[in-house]
Amino acid sequence: MTKEDVLKKLKILANPKAMEGMARFGICMDSAYGVRVPDIRVVAKEIGKDHKLAQELWASGIHEARLLASMIDRADMVTEKQMDKWVKDFNSWDVCDMTCFNLFDKTKFVHQKIKEWSKREEEFVKRTGFALMAGLAIHNKNMKDEEFERFFSIIIREAEDDRNFVRKAVNWALRQIGKRNLSLNKKAIRIAKQIQGIDSKTAKWIANDAIRELTNFQIQNRLKKL
Repeated sequence: MTKEDVLKKLKILANPKAMEGMARFGICMDSAYGVRVPDIRVVAKEIGKDHKLAQELWASGIHEARLLASMIDRADMVTEKQMDKWVKDFNSWDVCDMTCFNLFDKTKFVHQKIKEWSKREEEFVKRTGFALMAGLAIHNKNMKDEEFERFFSIIIREAEDDRNFVRKAVNWALRQIGKRNLSLNKKAIRIAKQIQGIDSKTAKWIANDAIRELTNFQIQNRLKKL
């Protein structure tokens, strides 16, 4: 399937109601067709993995084409140069998060990029660093607790960034790490309480929300059964 074939297929799947939903959830509408994510996943399944096509779709600049590119690209063929190029193009939380979950958190550069991007000033680049932490906590079953604990100092460092897409990602990373197992749960709660003491409205929101979820009875009960 060529890039032109794929874009034509996406246009056919365009849905005005999907456009309305995207706008309602704060998704960037620039160059968007209005295709539902489940429909994009069906197209991705039809295509299979195709690194070259993924590059071409990303270069098109079309919102849904970039989501599709993250689904069909091969993590083992992704270069550091590609990651640096793509992250600069992030202009919407869904492209950022789905690229992290579908592709970036499976690359060999993920830990390096977390360190780099979590320090960057650009809102979506910084968000990517924390979305990758959350992605690893959810998807990578082989990572050791000590590796996640190294992220805590970064989370504390950036807890005062009050930009919406950053603060939510910092909170998300802390919560996902804390839901991985009982040991990390206790440590994440301890970190959240430390963040609670920072003289910052944003830091207190991050901490309070994380503590509320991580101490939840259902979460605690699930972790005790692991």
